Formats: sequence, C-alpha cells, structure tokens
Amino acid sequence: MPLRAHSSLSGFLGALHANSPRLFFLDTSKQANIPQAGGLAGTTVDMSLFPLDTLKTRLQSSAGFTASGGFKGMYKGVGSAFWGSAPGAALFFITYDGVKRKFASRTTTARNASGQEYTVEVDSGAGVHMLAASLAEVAACAVRVPTEVVKQRAQASQHPSSLSALTHILNQRSTHGLAHVWRELYRGWSITIIREIPFTVIQFPLWESLKRWRQSRTGRSQVSGLEGGLLGSAAGAVAAAFTTPLDVLKTRMMLAKEKQPMFTMLSRILRESGPRAFFAGIGPRVGWISVGGAIFLGSYQWASNLLGGEAEA
Repeated sequence: MPLRAHSSLSGFLGALHANSPRLFFLDTSKQANIPQAGGLAGTTVDMSLFPLDTLKTRLQSSAGFTASGGFKGMYKGVGSAFWGSAPGAALFFITYDGVKRKFASRTTTARNASGQEYTVEVDSGAGVHMLAASLAEVAACAVRVPTEVVKQRAQASQHPSSLSALTHILNQRSTHGLAHVWRELYRGWSITIIREIPFTVIQFPLWESLKRWRQSRTGRSQVSGLEGGLLGSAAGAVAAAFTTPLDVLKTRMMLAKEKQPMFTMLSRILRESGPRAFFAGIGPRVGWISVGGAIFLGSYQWASNLLGGEAEA
C-alpha cells in the first residue's frame, strides 16, 4: 500500500488498480465503485496502522526518537491522515483511470464463468500502466504532500496536534505572505514524487511476477485472495526497504525548521549522521506496508476473482 507508507496509502491503492489485469475486465458500473471502496479501505488501514507510521517518523527525525515523543502520543497527527487519505486515493484513481482510458486501444465483450456478459478493456501494455500510475502519483501529491507535512510535524512533537501544525503554517501568511504558506504546505513535493514512483515501479511488477510464479506452481489461472495478500505483503516489504532512504530524505525535508534544497539536505544527513541514517525507521516502514499490502492486495485479489467468475482455491 505502501499503502501510504508509505506515507499515504493513496498511491498504493491507485497502483493496485493500475497493475492487476483482472480489474480491466469489470464493467463500468463496477469500476465506478472502486475509488470509493479504495478510499474507505485506505482510511481504515491508515487509522489502524498509524502508530507504526508515527514510530517511523520519530526514528527518522533529526531531533532523535526520544525528543520527538518516543512511545508517547502515538496518534498525534492522525487528524491530518484521516482527512487526507480518502481524497488522495480518489484523486489517484480519477487521474489514473482517465489517462489509462485515453490510451486504451479498444474494448470488446466477453462472458464470465456464470455466463454474464461484461466489457473487456484490451490491455494497452505495461508502459501505459506505468505512465498512468506515474501521472496519478503526481496528481495525488496535491493532497498527499500537505497532509504529510502537517501530519509529520505533529508526529515529531513539533506541535501538539495536526490542527495546531496547520494553524501555525497558515498564521505565517501575515508575516511572510501567501506564497510562503503555499511553499510550506508543499515542502517536500519533489522528493515525495521521487519516492512514490520507484515504490510503485518496484512493488507491482514484483507482485505480478510472484503471482505468475505461484500460478505456474499450482496450475490455476489465478491466485487466491489469501495468496495474493501474502505475495503482496512480500512485494510491499521489498519496495519499502529499497525506498526507505528516499523516505528518510522526505521526512527530514518536511521537518526542517527552514526549507532546504534536496541535495543540501542529503549532504547534511551524510555529514552529520552518516549513511546509516538513510535506513532509520526501516522496521516500522516495512512492517506497516507489509500489513497494508496483505490487506489491500489480498482483498483486491479476492474481489477480482469473485467479479471475474473465478472460484477461490
């Protein structure tokens, strides 16, 4: 799902939609429900796994784990995550689906196992999926980045709550101007996009490869929901581990007292903390993205099998 991990789950949910071939076989009315369902699921998992995200943020903070709050107030910043999760996921889905349909080759009709007719959108290839997912990541960051800035500043105990963090930023308008407020809310925009796209590129092709491997072992046309969840968890863990350095860089940029260029912050981390600092919080990050991956991809695979007329093994 990272889901969101990171980070937000919206990219995770959107990429889920982007990389599972069965989803293209659903009729339009069924596809229309996917963004709402994905947004609801994203919010649910964001809330339930929020303490792991807080641990990750505090471990990555330059102030140190204890100074950032330690194990106290594990739900600080949850308000920002609550209000930002579903809109971010929905924005991803809308953008992804629009781009995908723009480049779709053609559609045809087919019948599922029960004889019901459905519309099949002919797969345009992995390149189109990756382009659509990448553009959708950029669009989703319009919601995700301000959400992350406010959330992480509360998580790191720079402010007592997400509302306090947001108010602090907005109040700077009187002294620094509206442009400054805008820059503060979108601090870390570039590094967030740089983090999300490699995550998607690693996780979902790996998930599809693992599913094909499992299918070759079992001789079935599709993996079960349980198998999809377990394989999704493994793929998410790998993607989370490889992109942790980018996540650390994003966190440091968002929490810094003054805005700094990405390469300046990169040099500062290397100089003050060494290369090991880029893997701070890897445990909680891998943990919550693995759990999120199991829930989302497992649920998705089950629903995809059901709607496509496949029997669960």
